[in-house]
Amino acid sequence: MAAQHQSQPPDKGPFYHGTKANLKIGDLLTPGGISNYQQELKMNHIYFTAMVNGAGLAAALAKGEGTERVYRVEPTGKYENDPNLTDQKFPGNPTRSYRSVEPLKIVGEVTDWERQTPEVIQQFRQKVQNNKGEIIN
Repeated sequence: MAAQHQSQPPDKGPFYHGTKANLKIGDLLTPGGISNYQQELKMNHIYFTAMVNGAGLAAALAKGEGTERVYRVEPTGKYENDPNLTDQKFPGNPTRSYRSVEPLKIVGEVTDWERQTPEVIQQFRQKVQNNKGEIIN
């Protein structure tokens, strides 16, 4: 039973993905993009969370100049706990952060989440920049 939860956590969502990309319902988010945190790293997974404000923070930290957007997503296949957070920083996955090698389907857009102040976003960017930890890809 423990092995099953490793590859398919019991969290049923709803799930969210934060980005600056302008997407529409039915679009698929797929792995293979460049990391927001290490520009030379191509990501093998697509990341998402069950916490809308966490997705909002991810949108604020995303590369690019577009509008911060939070999309409601549905995994199209298996997903797992995000080991970059759950194993390294927050054991037990209180951030409800996940990743998948299979696409996420956009099923809606959320417009009401708690936006962080520019100062808080800059503090998070500085933490990311100073982080010397390895990304588990």
